[in-house]
Amino acid sequence: MFRPLVLIPALLSFLLALPARAGAEARPSRADLQRVLELHARSSVRVRGPQHAGPGIIVGADGQVLTAVSLVGPESAQVEHAGNALTARVVLSSTVLQVAVVAGPQGAWPAAPVRLVPEGLAGRWVVGVMPARKKGQRDTPKATLAKAAPAPFFDVDLTLVPGSPLYDGDGRLVGVVVERRGRGARALPLSAVKAELASADAP
Repeated sequence: MFRPLVLIPALLSFLLALPARAGAEARPSRADLQRVLELHARSSVRVRGPQHAGPGIIVGADGQVLTAVSLVGPESAQVEHAGNALTARVVLSSTVLQVAVVAGPQGAWPAAPVRLVPEGLAGRWVVGVMPARKKGQRDTPKATLAKAAPAPFFDVDLTLVPGSPLYDGDGRLVGVVVERRGRGARALPLSAVKAELASADAP
């Protein structure tokens, strides 16, 4: 189910302007993982819907947040960021791809840098941030090779919950987890999100 708003063209044009980078990439270093952790802490949010709550990531300076569809309601969701709980409107909701985009109130939002990889992420290094298990512990960034899955998805050997962002070694957002699968997770690349935004914005 799609609910396009005027914010879709702005987010779509931003994604379309991003360059794609090809070629083999080295395993992320400790410095890379630390950079991911810092960017994640700045741009991650908590999304709360009628039944579930979980992570999301800010992808647009106008307050657009990418998350899992299971975390939003039919029309809205609550976004918790920087100690504030804000009501956000559903901009895009896809039960097929299991993702959603919601838009919070206008303001200065610290959007994560993003990267589109049109050729897919299978075989590339991605980084996920494992949340601390106990109070007082720190979140831990971990790198893993993305595995092939039925298109347009890919799989990772990280036990992340739906809505969790995935980054490349430079700290740029490349995908979002949509489903837990055993000891791993299934994720969707940003290129697929861009395609759905374009479809929702089409007349």
